[in-house]
Amino acid sequence: MKKFFVLLLLVLPAVLLTVNTGSSPFAFAAEDELDEELVDVETEDAAVVADETEPEDEPETTKSPDADTYLLFTRPLHASGSQLELPAGYPVEFLVGFTNKGEFEDFVVESVEASFRYAMDFSYFIQNFSAVPYNREVKPGHEATVSYSFLPTESFAGRPFGLNIALNYRDGRGNQFSEAVFNETVQITEVDEGLDGETFFLYVFLAAIVILLLVLGQQFLGSYGKRKRPTAARKVVETGTSSTKDVDYEWIPQQTLKQMQNSPKGAPKSSPKQSPRQRKAKAGQ
Repeated sequence: MKKFFVLLLLVLPAVLLTVNTGSSPFAFAAEDELDEELVDVETEDAAVVADETEPEDEPETTKSPDADTYLLFTRPLHASGSQLELPAGYPVEFLVGFTNKGEFEDFVVESVEASFRYAMDFSYFIQNFSAVPYNREVKPGHEATVSYSFLPTESFAGRPFGLNIALNYRDGRGNQFSEAVFNETVQITEVDEGLDGETFFLYVFLAAIVILLLVLGQQFLGSYGKRKRPTAARKVVETGTSSTKDVDYEWIPQQTLKQMQNSPKGAPKSSPKQSPRQRKAKAGQ
């Protein structure tokens, strides 16, 4: 009987555990193995997707073994081994040299083209510049030089871009070649000029407006002050010839003057002016 109770105590916990979970005691281990399998599958899929979307950093280019190309920046000047800096809003000029080192076939330099690429993925185009056609024939053992220029827009200032310069040429049998003579990351810089022509004329225009406003304000204040303080109109009185101070009596004879002085009505109020001759004649009397 004691052995039965001991066996019951050993078997009962296992039975209760099986009934509560509804599965075998090894269910958790199976789930762990299943999760590991799912993780492995997802990792493999991610690796496949990454391989399919890997970008191509280098553009497709072909080069003839019987041709050599050279590049020289003339504006701005560029030292080899340093990053090229291009000023925004200013033309970039360079020369492309081509050498035909073959012995039998002629080459024809067809065109030169340039483009800005995304710095992290050169297969993504930012801006394409016009291709300049040349169609210059180069004999065996001869060289040819062509020039090209383009203008970086001012909106690109302060950002790096991939610059690709391609030279297109063909040989005497008609085989086409497109060689990237320059394929590096460049920096577009912003040129800081102290005072340009447009800014100068803007300042002159603003100064003219300020002067005009000052003149108009001065005229307005002057006219307003005059209206506020009206001046009294002076009355002009005509005196006529009532005053005898300015009358010249020299031309009147002395007898007539005496008669005028003796008469009460015709006598002048003030003594007439006498000339020196009259004064002498009067003193002699």
